[in-house]
Amino acid sequence: MSLFSKKQPDVPRRRQSQPDTSERVTSASLDQRYNFRRNRTLTGSASSQVSTVGEAHAQLKSERVRTHDLVRHRRHIGIILFGVVLVCTILYSLVSQFTAHVAVHTADVSVPLDSSYNAAIEQYFNQQPIERFRFLLNTTHLSSFVQSLTPEVAAIQLDGSAGLGVTRFTLTMRQPIAGWSIGGQQEYVDSDGISFTRNYFAKPAVQIVDDSGVQVAAGQAIASNQFLGFVGRVVGQAAKSQLTVTQVIIPQGTTRQVEVRLKDVGYPIKLSVDRPAGEQVEDMARSAAWLTSHGQSPQYLDVRTSRRAFYL
Repeated sequence: MSLFSKKQPDVPRRRQSQPDTSERVTSASLDQRYNFRRNRTLTGSASSQVSTVGEAHAQLKSERVRTHDLVRHRRHIGIILFGVVLVCTILYSLVSQFTAHVAVHTADVSVPLDSSYNAAIEQYFNQQPIERFRFLLNTTHLSSFVQSLTPEVAAIQLDGSAGLGVTRFTLTMRQPIAGWSIGGQQEYVDSDGISFTRNYFAKPAVQIVDDSGVQVAAGQAIASNQFLGFVGRVVGQAAKSQLTVTQVIIPQGTTRQVEVRLKDVGYPIKLSVDRPAGEQVEDMARSAAWLTSHGQSPQYLDVRTSRRAFYL
């Protein structure tokens, strides 16, 4: 039988050593190879010339759509960054405007100020915490409050920031035009008629002489704001009329009138505390000028009565 059988061709050795590549493909390999095609619908187009519905959310995107997505993404990031910068700026502005500490100084006084003024401003902020923000501060109310505790302060001015959380205030102190020592306490009064006890300037030339004989307990009622205010207005109005007050005397037996002595005038002038100071100073100036022009030097001049002047 082998003589009539067909001779099998010889197979090269190198082909015998190679594995059979025609093996059957298993279902697992097919699942792995064609998995992206199963239960899935591909949307979109990779061509910029073909428009599809909802191409911004499609799976296949063209270069044009990807460029638009990048632009939107950059815009979104830019908006977020701008919002973060804006919030940080607002927070920094609020912090920089907040008054956590107070720095007080004055430009017209060389003597260092004590801590009582800082404490007065801090006490105001404790009662009005919202005004710790400088843009909400009511300087008029602040000045009134501080002056009620420290009347020697004439004005308070907000002077900006002295550092993060520190606000600087500039104080203007009252300058006395008259002084009065009574009961062991020195009182001062300025040109506005405001009395105070702490003086940062030179001792005033005008001193009030108390000849009333009133005891110290009753004398404290004499040294009231009304009385010292009257004296201050008299001195201030006299200076405007080119008259210099050198001394104010409280006569014996009364607390409702004063005797004023003027520079280069040899007689006292009687004034009433119950009558406006401006009117009496005008009457005093006119009467003193008339007496000087007529060469008269009386013992006293009395202008306590409206539109009347008496002299002896």
